[in-house]
Formats: sequence, structure tokens, C-alpha cells
Amino acid sequence: MCGIVGFSGEQQAAPVLLDGLKKLEYRGYDSAGIAVSSGSTINLMKTQGKIVNLCEKTKDGALTPGTAGIGHTRWATHGAPNDTNAHPHLSNDGRFAVVHNGIVENYAELREELKSKGYVFLSETDTEVIVNLLEYYYKGDLKQAVMKTFNRLEGAYALGVLCSDCPGKLYAVKEASPLILGIGVGENLFASDVTAIVSYTKNVIYLEDGEFAEITPAGVTVFDVAGRPIDKKITRVSWDIEAAEKGGYEHFMLKEIMEQPHALKATLEPRIKDGRIVLDDCDISPEKMKSFNKILITACGSAYYAGYAAKYAIEKLCRIPVYTELASELRYCDPIMDEHTLLIVLSQSGETADTKAAVEECKKRGATVIAIVNVVGSSIARLADHVLYTWAGPEIAVATTKGYTTQLIVLYLFALYAADKLGRLEAVEYSRLLKELELLPGAVQRTLDRCRELPEIAKAIGNPRDMFFIGRNVDSAVCLEGALKMKEISYIHAEAYGAGELKHGPIALLEEGTQVVALACYEPLLDKTMSNIKEVKARGAEVLALAPEGNRRAAAEADEVIYIPSTEPLFAPLCSIIPLQLLSYYVAKELGCDIDKPKNLAKSVTVE
Repeated sequence: MCGIVGFSGEQQAAPVLLDGLKKLEYRGYDSAGIAVSSGSTINLMKTQGKIVNLCEKTKDGALTPGTAGIGHTRWATHGAPNDTNAHPHLSNDGRFAVVHNGIVENYAELREELKSKGYVFLSETDTEVIVNLLEYYYKGDLKQAVMKTFNRLEGAYALGVLCSDCPGKLYAVKEASPLILGIGVGENLFASDVTAIVSYTKNVIYLEDGEFAEITPAGVTVFDVAGRPIDKKITRVSWDIEAAEKGGYEHFMLKEIMEQPHALKATLEPRIKDGRIVLDDCDISPEKMKSFNKILITACGSAYYAGYAAKYAIEKLCRIPVYTELASELRYCDPIMDEHTLLIVLSQSGETADTKAAVEECKKRGATVIAIVNVVGSSIARLADHVLYTWAGPEIAVATTKGYTTQLIVLYLFALYAADKLGRLEAVEYSRLLKELELLPGAVQRTLDRCRELPEIAKAIGNPRDMFFIGRNVDSAVCLEGALKMKEISYIHAEAYGAGELKHGPIALLEEGTQVVALACYEPLLDKTMSNIKEVKARGAEVLALAPEGNRRAAAEADEVIYIPSTEPLFAPLCSIIPLQLLSYYVAKELGCDIDKPKNLAKSVTVE
């Protein structure tokens, strides 16, 4: 959940560390700090709150001189967010500094062991056991101390280690938490996310679990768990840091909403050649596809809702039972699956802890795994049997937008691809649906163009106590994501219900002035949804409806209507989510919320 960064080179380290931490702000944090080695001492600065506070405290790094250092943004798990619990942490003798992303599950046991040896603990964090273990094991060989320390740790962690006895040298350790090395000229880096590195180098190495690296200005050496040097492939990052800047928009979230037509096109077009879908990284034979008797989709948060929305298309086109399960539940539910199960796993970062654990559990049981991720070389991508990348580019706002829609369009591609492999589609129908897919980026752009009235609608909505999102079939799936967006960035209580379930309980919550968002975009069930809109209007609700262009009935029943282009009904969620993203954005803006970094949330949930 936190972010870590390390630098060793010829220039001053502190400005590089502070810049890297700023690039990691989107991950969510409540304190920040840096430690820089200067001669035989370590200069430590940390503070509660935003990185701007750290910049002021260090005078933009001038008060922490040195050419090698480590930095951290902390999201509190063990201990309150304050200066004492902030990272980096120092060993009792001041010789070691450590930054840590993750959780040490056996920290209480290690803490008591170290206390019995005379070590004093100043913070409430689990990280302090790491830095004091380093001191305990250090006998002049830093590499050996690092190895002995991480062999004692249980849990998920990425570590950065600095030692005053070894000027210019850093160690980075990975176990079930993301960590990337940046390979430069006369300087080298590590970070939990490539966004913190790409300003300095586009050449990166992705560490595997159990690997660690020694980093100096002259080079990087990667070792396996036994301490043996290993060769690692250097990967070239294909996008520039400018892609992660706001580009004139007030917030990253708005920029990323507006980027969706381009992101969808970038994800879609390379996979359509000569009127056929070509999935180079997911070439499943017809025989293998026919061996599956069920498909299970798993993910967390918005990724799960993307899978839930696509379930309808996959099931209808492939005629195979499709189930969805939250990854946080799947990993513990003793799932029934075997070699006849296809698991589709979604994670934007490819590092989501619950999702990764669910994949590992399902692979043990024989399932074939397709991963849909945005980050090349991420942990889940490496675990999967097949990978389909979403070419969304970097997404900085915590609340996902283009990450969700690119996952959705990849799932639609897969639905059509798999149905064709299974022989479930006539050639004419295959061509028709493929053409509908190709039209979707343009339809999303037209949807964006038609949402100009949403700022005024958001003003009228104000700050209601509750909001309800209702719809049927694929519309009900979109409601889940729409309600989540509203909760995430405006902090308004928002709930999603299948419109057919209103009379089974939720209608009791409606009263005069209650805000309801009704999706009537799935045209086969339009009559049913219109009846539900009448029901909530009869109880005094204020209704904002989403409907296909030309639907005059929605205007007759609802207080406000946003029209979206008519598309293939199974693919309607790709357009209907756009106004809900923008509605959440403008409501949150009216309320003065921190849109890109909502409270208590982090971009990549890398701990359970």
C-alpha cells in the first residue's frame, strides 16, 4: 500500500528521493520520510502528513546531504500515523536505516526476542524488528546480515536497506510485494512502482519473490534466496513520465476519464487483424477451450465489477457457466475447481495481494489462469498461464476509470474470441459483433461529448445523505461500479441494487427527495426499468436516468436524462459507466474533496 524508493549515484540523493515519493503519492499515504548516508552517518528526516511537509522540513533535500538514500510513503497498518511511526526506521546503534512496504506477520514474536536481547523499540510498527535484526546479524558483512534478516521474516514485504558502514551501497529485497530496479548510467534506483523511476531511466528489472539486489552507482547485482548471483532481463519501459502528468486538467481523474477513447483504441486495435481477433499472449486451442466446464472470474474492487459486467457477454456468447467471486473470499473458500476450470483474474497493478493469493490457490487445484493486467512483468502476470495486457498507460488517480474500461473491453474481446473457438457463433454474427467492438472507442468519445450538463446536475444533487443506483441485467452491474465511484471520491453513502429487487426491501429506504440514478441502457429490458423508475418517483425520489439516444420515455419519467449512443446491448456498460464516472467527479468537486487521493484509500492494495 505504501511506496518506497532508493537511489545511489553521483548526484545528491535527497532531491531524487523526494521526486520519486511525489510520483508515488497516488498509492495513498499518511506520512513520509527519507534517510541519506553522508560519510559514516545517516541523515534521517520524516514527518506526518503530505510530502510537501517533508520538502519543507528538509528544505527540498538540502538538509540531508549525501549521494545514496532511501525514501518512504507510509499508509498506517501497525501504529497511528505520526512522526514516530513514519519510515525510515533506524537501528538502535544508528548504523542501519530501513524502508518497508508490506506486513511482517511474525513481528510480535521477533520483537519479544529482540527485547530479550536488550533492543529498545521506539515505534509501534512491525518494521522496527527488521532494522534491529539487521543490527543483530551484522558482523561486518552487509549481504549476510540482509540474508539472515529476511530469512527470519514471514509475510509480504519489499525492503530498502541503507548502512552507514557501506557508503553508496543499498540493498533491496522482494517477497510478495512489488519492487522494481532502475538501471541508469552512473546511478541506479529501486522503487515499488515504475512511475518513481522513469524520469531517470527507462531500463528496469522486475524482481521475483525471494530475490534481492545490491545497488551501487556502478551497477546492480541480483541474488537468489541462497545469495547466488543471477542474470536478470532488462526491460525497456515504453511510456514517458509526461504520460503521468495532468496535461492541463484540474485532476488526474478527469484527465484519465477523458483519455478513455484513446486507451480503449490502444487496447483494442492491435488485437484485430484482417477481421479476426488475435490474442498472441492467450492462444488457447479449440480443444482446450472445449475442455472447460466453467469459467470463474475473480478480482477486487472495480476490477471485480468489470468482471461482473462482462460475465453476461461471456456466458451468453460462449454458453459456458460463468461465476464471479471476490478474490478476498475465493482465497479462503476452499474452491471447487480442477483442470476443467478457466480462471480469469483481473488486477490493474498485477500486485493486488488478495488476487495474487487467489491465483496461487486456484493454480494448485489445476485451473488454467488468464490474467488481465496493466503492468507488464507484474507478479500476477508472471503467475498466469496466459496474459492479456490492457494498454491503459499509467493511471494516477486512486479511483480507477480507464483501468476499468480497458479491462472491460479486453473481456469483451475474450468473449468473442472464446465463442469463436467453441464454434458457438456463425460467421455473420461474429463479424457483426466484432464491428460493434471496433465502434466502442468512438461511442465512448460521443458519450463524453454529451455529458456537458453533468457539472450543473452535480450542483443540483449537492450533498445528499444517500444515493441509490438501480438497473437490470448489465445495467445492474454498471450500477455497482457507479456507486463505488461515488463512495470513493465524494464520501456519499451510495448503494447499487438490481431494479427488480426494489420491492424486496430496498424501496423501504426511499423518501421524499432521495437521489436515485436509474440506468435504462439495456434495451431488451427497457419496459421493466421504466416501471421501476415510476415506482421510485411515486415515493418522492429525484431520478437521474441514463438511456440510449432517442428514448423519449426516459425523459417523460425521470427528472434528468443523460443520453448515450445506442450500442450492442451486451457491450452497453462501456458507454453507460462514463456518465457515472463524471457524475462522481463533479459531485466530489462541488464538495471540495481530495479527488485524486481520497481518504483511507490506496491505489495498489499490496497487503491483506
